[in-house]
Amino acid sequence: MKEISFRNDILPLKEKLFRTALRITMDSAEAEDVVQDTLIRVWNKREEWPNIISIEAYCMTICRNLALDRNERMGTDYIEIDEQVHKLTDATTTPSERLEQQESLKLAQHLLNQLPEKQRLIMELREIEGKSYKEIAVMLDISEEQVKVNLFRARQKIKKQFSEINQYGL
Repeated sequence: MKEISFRNDILPLKEKLFRTALRITMDSAEAEDVVQDTLIRVWNKREEWPNIISIEAYCMTICRNLALDRNERMGTDYIEIDEQVHKLTDATTTPSERLEQQESLKLAQHLLNQLPEKQRLIMELREIEGKSYKEIAVMLDISEEQVKVNLFRARQKIKKQFSEINQYGL
């Protein structure tokens, strides 16, 4: 096993932890608090580090759980991804194409937020964070098959609703 260094192995995860916490809490101050709490908890468990297979998965799991707990206490439901992150900057698109792209993005975000929590989280980890099935399984403490099934169902549900709305309108 590799020796884990807080400075070299855990601190570089701060941005990923922040993005995860921000997606769940939808408040940058809350997300920063969650990241700090995560780092403190990981540091306090440093004697367990040699037994941890993936320190990133371990940190992400703690962060996710802390953010969900904080959301539960504050009564927050699903997230809304910040539109500023998704500004379309392609100068070759016409205003109507940009508007159509923005509307499609809003619809996709809305449909993603309507998914059950587990499917939404798995889809975000896979599609946005680029995590592998194994990493997601470790983070959520489920089997890889469950990850694949939940991801498949989430994709199918979004695809079906997206095509229905595009064909028949809202």
